[in-house]
Amino acid sequence: MLAVSVESAASGTKTLPVLISRIAEGDEEAMARLYDATSGLIYGMARNGVHDAGIAEEIALEVYMQVWRTAGSYDPGRGSVTAWLATATRSRCMDWIRTRQARFFREGLPLNVAFQMAGDSASADAANDLQMRCDSVRLALQSLPAEQRQVIDLAFFSGLSHSEIADKLDLPLGTVKSRIRVGMSRLREPLRPWRGAGL
Repeated sequence: MLAVSVESAASGTKTLPVLISRIAEGDEEAMARLYDATSGLIYGMARNGVHDAGIAEEIALEVYMQVWRTAGSYDPGRGSVTAWLATATRSRCMDWIRTRQARFFREGLPLNVAFQMAGDSASADAANDLQMRCDSVRLALQSLPAEQRQVIDLAFFSGLSHSEIADKLDLPLGTVKSRIRVGMSRLREPLRPWRGAGL
């Protein structure tokens, strides 16, 4: 079981930088102690982020594998160990959410499957409403020119920054920003009925 008390994480806060230093040297005992001290907090963050116990456990384990590989890169001058772990956890949660969203929008994944993936317990009315909104978004995106749809997809469903999109597509940064701006402007009208409804 991943979860331990938050109190145990708090009580070991002062020793966490020492543990990270030892982990960077390959100390497995230090890794176990870090896990025991912080896993409740990290699992809780992941659970709140993805709303699925199994996925949250996988994310927490991935965070600790990342710690084992990259402990030497931790810089105490840039924040606490718990903040460092929290940042890694949030990043992995966002990666999972973006992957799920991208799969849903690109493949037209049935809504009941999407909800199962998220561990959601939405009512039938809410599910139908979300299905209609998602269909509207897909149709609106398909109405855009390919170059605008591509950059919006990379920005919002793959989570790339404008600079990363420019690098990936070998385009000037200004062109990427312009295409996103124009594309978003064109989406306003077809999505107007859903304003204030989560879109």
